[in-house]
Amino acid sequence: MTRHSRTSAGAPPAEQNRSCSLRPAALRSTPVQGNSAGITAAHPLPNPRGQDVHGDDDTTVTAPASRVRRCAGTLLGCATAFLGLLYLLVVGTVLGPFLLWPTTRTTALAALTAGARRLTALERARRAVLFGDRFPEHYEASAQQTLRYLAARTYAGLLSSVVVALLGFGMVLAGLLAVGLARGSLGWDELLLQTSLGGVLLFLDVQGLRTLGALDARLARECFGPSERDMLRQRIDDLAASRAAVVQAVDTERRRIERDLHDGIQQRLVALGMLLGRARRARGPEQPDTLLRQAHQETQDLLAELREVTWRIYPSALDSLGLEEALSGVSERAALPVRTEFDVTVELPRAVETAAYFVVSESVTNAAKHSGATDVSVRVGLHDRLLTVRISDNGRGGADPTGSGLSGLSSRVAALDGVLHVDSPDGGPTTITAELPCA
Repeated sequence: MTRHSRTSAGAPPAEQNRSCSLRPAALRSTPVQGNSAGITAAHPLPNPRGQDVHGDDDTTVTAPASRVRRCAGTLLGCATAFLGLLYLLVVGTVLGPFLLWPTTRTTALAALTAGARRLTALERARRAVLFGDRFPEHYEASAQQTLRYLAARTYAGLLSSVVVALLGFGMVLAGLLAVGLARGSLGWDELLLQTSLGGVLLFLDVQGLRTLGALDARLARECFGPSERDMLRQRIDDLAASRAAVVQAVDTERRRIERDLHDGIQQRLVALGMLLGRARRARGPEQPDTLLRQAHQETQDLLAELREVTWRIYPSALDSLGLEEALSGVSERAALPVRTEFDVTVELPRAVETAAYFVVSESVTNAAKHSGATDVSVRVGLHDRLLTVRISDNGRGGADPTGSGLSGLSSRVAALDGVLHVDSPDGGPTTITAELPCA
């Protein structure tokens, strides 16, 4: 991957190879799916190399775990299930009368839940160490969820113990069968019958362990991380908020275009018409020439402002030359020096290119108008299918992320499942980072 560095003076155009496509928006917080190995979940950054992946505050993921570790986790789960059964029987029996009495119900439930949380913390550690699960750090289940998980986990663990015991019994029978075969005390008909029954028992045991393993993973996901229903509800809320923000951003952009046309181009056209009218009515050889020169200059200024407005609406260079050349145009038109580093050699989705362009354009414009900066640097890089756009200036800082400009950029980025970070302390510097996913 090569890096191209540009200043406001620009560099010769370079054509890029393009092979990246936009990741579907539904992957940002897709509900996780359970399997026999543990918990899997959608993650903003897929991990093609298979390294351990850490979940964020609202995601449950699974790092790869060996079969030996998973078997050890299953056996340990059988042991902890007996602890859960003992706790529910003993403590539940002692606190049962107090749970039935209204005046003591709250205290008894709190005491029962406190012990249950310790046992569920043990289960969480078992899932994390032996199955490679990564749960949200700040998520805490309610008392009802904790007790429900402990009861269901105890039931599933006891069933796993029965299946493991049957598997062990089958292994003993297989050993006795092998000994009888070695001594020659078994006939072919009895050997065939015993082998068929053993194969059926082995198949049922393996399938039972796989099913109970998937159930264990699902129970852990429901207790230690947001449930599928919670994640789906959150996803619906995010989509509704994103849609409303996009509509608002479009309306804001339309008002800005109307204002630019009315206050800028329309006023210049009025001035041009007045100059031409005065030139028609002028008397004498010199006054018309002077007025025509002024009208010609006004025409040049009008074309420059019209070109600027059209670039702010949508840059045609994105379609013909790509993002790199469009950003070089931003550098050339900026009112202060802009250094651009472009480190992308593959094709980007059109929507991602457009969002990246407007993030840079709006950020550079804000730096020139409001920050008092004398230098702006722009860095664009692609790493693991994540396009990162970082704009830094040496201005006085204090940029408001909730302002109309930055909030519009945030909505545009969020519509592509991206994230916009604004770091602008008082006194500067200001750094705006947009992370746009590709797949």
